[in-house]
Amino acid sequence: MQPRNSRPNSAALRGAVDLAAVKAAGEAAQKAEQARAERARQAAAAEADGVAPQPVYELVIDVTEDTFETEVVQRSNEVPVVIDFWAEWCGPCKQLSPILEGLAEEYAGRFVLAKIDVDSNQLIAQQFGIQGIPAVMAVVAGQLVPLFQGAESAANVRKVLDQLILVAEQRFGISGGAGGAGVPGEAEAAAPQRPEDPALSAAHDALDAGDLGGAIQAYRNVLADQPGNTEAKLGLAQAELLKRVEGLDLQSVRAAAAADPKDVAVQLRAADLDLVGGHVEDAFGRLVATVGRTFGEDRDTARLRLLELFEVIGPEDPRVVAARTALARVLF
Repeated sequence: MQPRNSRPNSAALRGAVDLAAVKAAGEAAQKAEQARAERARQAAAAEADGVAPQPVYELVIDVTEDTFETEVVQRSNEVPVVIDFWAEWCGPCKQLSPILEGLAEEYAGRFVLAKIDVDSNQLIAQQFGIQGIPAVMAVVAGQLVPLFQGAESAANVRKVLDQLILVAEQRFGISGGAGGAGVPGEAEAAAPQRPEDPALSAAHDALDAGDLGGAIQAYRNVLADQPGNTEAKLGLAQAELLKRVEGLDLQSVRAAAAADPKDVAVQLRAADLDLVGGHVEDAFGRLVATVGRTFGEDRDTARLRLLELFEVIGPEDPRVVAARTALARVLF
């Protein structure tokens, strides 16, 4: 992780707390609405001409390094894209792939399945840090969401997909449609674009510019008037996290945390750095363990920090759901 102006590089936050994530949520929702309206227009025009509308995208696609940007990243602004990393020689892959393909058909466009052969696309596999297959990840509004590794039952995969779709809808306003094709009347049903709140826009701009103090105050101002504003809550949680890790040395903090597991303050700093570095499960696991080994005020401090980090990632994220269960076990 390379520092810039004493703050983490935004690229290091991908999949965890990308600086652009708050803004992306609103922009992605608008793009999704525009795409749905365009699909509806095309479908209505095709019906008027007596031509059956064609799906805008396939449900299962083979993706290469050359097509990744358009087939995965750009498409993820309209529909969640689930990535199946596989290889011909991989036995468990041959068990999992038919399950994923069958569910892609069953879910009828609520997500797209992108299949990537790791032997033919080694650069992508390296960029995603794939160390074993099958491995399944997702991209939503350009944001990476790790899902699971190894063969899973259809029931377990279905649970993960349901959570992913819920996150895509609630945080980014993104949902697919049957086969990717619109239906007549969908344009009229699409929600109108909402003008952006100037106060929220100013907070986003401050966050993107690295003015963390200004961003924190701006988000607090928004929440003072709109306590339920989820965008402001997410932005505030991100800005406060980035402010806490300013000037921290990753190696020193991790060494101190390993040397004294009972030092709550250093465990909190290490968890913050874990999250900023994209190690979401490590951050959650560290704080759950800290809650489990502490009592009184120290336990409450660790618990509250864990809840703050849940806000950064989002309450419906599968990793948050799993960590909440683990937290309940150590508390009760």
